[in-house]
Amino acid sequence: MSVTRRTLLTTAAGAAVVASAGTPASAAGLDTADQASVTRTLRQAADYAVAKLRAVAPGVTAFPVGTKFEKWTYSQNGDWVGGFWPGQLWLAWLHSGEAQFRDLALASAEKLAPRQNDTGTHDLGFLFYPSWVTAWRLTGDAKWRAGAIQAASSLIKRYNPAGRFIRAWGALNDPNNAGRVIMDTMMNLDLLAFAGRETGDPKYLDIAVAHAKTVQRNFPRPDGSTPHVFDFDPVTGAPIGPNTVQGYSPASCWSRGQAWGVYGFTTIHRRSGDPEFLATACRLADFALAHLTPDHVPVWDYLAPQAPDDVKDASAGVVMACGLLDLAELTHRPRYRESALRILTAISRTCLTTKSARAEASVARCTRNRPAEDGIEVSLPYADYYLLEGVLRVLDRRKVDRAVDLSTV
Repeated sequence: MSVTRRTLLTTAAGAAVVASAGTPASAAGLDTADQASVTRTLRQAADYAVAKLRAVAPGVTAFPVGTKFEKWTYSQNGDWVGGFWPGQLWLAWLHSGEAQFRDLALASAEKLAPRQNDTGTHDLGFLFYPSWVTAWRLTGDAKWRAGAIQAASSLIKRYNPAGRFIRAWGALNDPNNAGRVIMDTMMNLDLLAFAGRETGDPKYLDIAVAHAKTVQRNFPRPDGSTPHVFDFDPVTGAPIGPNTVQGYSPASCWSRGQAWGVYGFTTIHRRSGDPEFLATACRLADFALAHLTPDHVPVWDYLAPQAPDDVKDASAGVVMACGLLDLAELTHRPRYRESALRILTAISRTCLTTKSARAEASVARCTRNRPAEDGIEVSLPYADYYLLEGVLRVLDRRKVDRAVDLSTV
């Protein structure tokens, strides 16, 4: 791929995207020297992310949602991303052992308490898993467990039994978007699996599995690509067809949605044991890897007209890398791990904010919503979170397991 002027201008801090160019995503396994280089690069990335949090986090009193001119902008109630800030702080504590990160994580998570009763969003998993479930796992304080279970109970109120799906958007009594399902919800199902394990009530996992099967039947195309949205008749549950909000079109493939699918289907396989979910995760992963550019940083939509020479979304890369690491363990296919390492290494080398003195985030070159021209190649809290999760999965998997539970049924 030729390096365009736009690519150079949008690379974080002017880092050249050619640093990892020329190595296809399906290349052979890493040799010893490569492994040492990858480990060194990823350790430096984790150390950089923790140093950035050390400098910025003490002054943060709300929830970062994205950057403007390299500075965080905030939501008071957490919007849909509130769990990623305490989640980052938990991972920073596990990596560094510094008590201030634990204290800041607890204080930040506490601010999400009112959201456990929020029935107006499907994103309670994003809000409560990296914050409250992790707090429970790391502290043993039962209040975090109880709050996460309450959040799961709020989430299942959005389940439509006719269509066997969890509604994405809108209040429960709002007819608009009542039949709308989005790929992102796959990542919220693990909160239900947690509640099911903790309470012994099968309804939580049953709903999670039913939703995942509905997505599995309707979203993946024959080539393994997926739309962002699929619409259903909210009364009968009958499928209507694909759509999109954040992708280029109903027929395109929004890269972060594809990454949510890889990670989400792998996770629901771990919780349910259903082999079809693992097969679906592989199909989605194979499509995404086949459409990665040589710099290993995903474009915002794999099938947009300007792809592969288009706006980047590093957040899609780090999310997918986490899913690929999981997938490699479960399928015993080393190529998934090798691809994850290349993505994490490329993002660590070309997408961090290391050359900017004013940047408050760790990862640049993320795109929130390209069709709405909202947050084009900025920093996003979930990119910072999943970078740390992915890197720590490689450096010390046990630390991530303590936080998010990588066990299988």
